[in-house]
Amino acid sequence: MAKAVIINGSPTAGSRLTAIMDYAERSLTAAHFEVNRIDVAQLPPEDLIRTRFESEHIVKANGLVAEADAVIIASPVYKASYTGVLKTFLDLIPEKGLAGKIILPLFIGGSLAHLLSMDYALKPVLSSIGARYILGGVYTVDAQVARREDGGFDITEVLQERLDSSIEELVEETQLRMQRI
Repeated sequence: MAKAVIINGSPTAGSRLTAIMDYAERSLTAAHFEVNRIDVAQLPPEDLIRTRFESEHIVKANGLVAEADAVIIASPVYKASYTGVLKTFLDLIPEKGLAGKIILPLFIGGSLAHLLSMDYALKPVLSSIGARYILGGVYTVDAQVARREDGGFDITEVLQERLDSSIEELVEETQLRMQRI
């Protein structure tokens, strides 16, 4: 069974990004992936800020990344880049920690003005920690994920189609890579 991990870089629980990650998780589970999630904001702040590689929480999170065949990096966009909390965790992934993994970025922002944040801010950092196969990713704007009165979310059909296409590519590439190994 293929394994995937979703790295949640949002500092806010229950944000619109949650709807996108939940959608991805359901899709991967339906494709028979074992899916785990790392909510970076739930890791001990001292471990992140002080780069405590030996922390049991960081070791456990890095273990999930090491065991994964596919990694989804999810983040809201602030100031034309991914969140600082996500960067603190990426700094703790070992130098070649993403080698051999299929990577799918999922970003959400207030406008299309930050569409290239995945290419110019995230991808160079992922490459520095061993990522060589980074899918195009999905950038969405807040307006494509509506919050309902019951606390749930509605994702536009257009966004669902884009997510389906990217997740399907992730599944196919992961399966191909696993067959070659």
